[in-house]
Amino acid sequence: MKKIAVILAGCGVYDGSEIHEAVLTLLALDRAGAEAICFAPDIDQHHVINHRTGEQMNETRNVLTESARICRGAISNLASIDASVFDGLIIPGGFGAAKNLCNYAFKGAECQVNDQVVAAVQSFHKAGKPIGFLCIAPVIAAKLLGYEGVELTIGSDAATAADIEAMGAKHVQASVEQAIVSPGTKIVSTPAYMLGPNIGAVAKGIEALVNKVVELA
Repeated sequence: MKKIAVILAGCGVYDGSEIHEAVLTLLALDRAGAEAICFAPDIDQHHVINHRTGEQMNETRNVLTESARICRGAISNLASIDASVFDGLIIPGGFGAAKNLCNYAFKGAECQVNDQVVAAVQSFHKAGKPIGFLCIAPVIAAKLLGYEGVELTIGSDAATAADIEAMGAKHVQASVEQAIVSPGTKIVSTPAYMLGPNIGAVAKGIEALVNKVVELA
């Protein structure tokens, strides 16, 4: 059974991992006959958003603790990840990917990526293992691997596509059902909720990405 690491960024679309994307990733991995192992950095969220009102809340939450909600408590500190024992890596989207795993939501193309995320992505990539990026997460790939000219998709959002290209990567327009593989690499991406429009459509693209990551592993 292939083992695929999944990096989460909290719990909730506005300040953590997009829950549908994360759960659909775990479901697709199970259906593909792979074992999913979840990780998250042990850091505070950038902020906490009330998902009912959209307003910021006056409290602090931990990314690792909140991510544990999605995977029923079965999660490890990202600092402990060892690429050598895994066959691939997937990073779901949600604003947490752009606020906690990196600060793209605030800095755009000038963003910085969390050191532990940098280490994980670089170690998997250097080992020639596939990495899947969902929704907004491809901006992390652009920042870290843009110098290689990797091809990525976030769907068709012009502003985000421009930022991806400003970081050295090439943006490829794609539909929500598609997962694209950057030529000559094992970097896979799919638009997910960057396009939507609903959970059924998003599920098709995520399943395509997961199947491609497992196939390349």
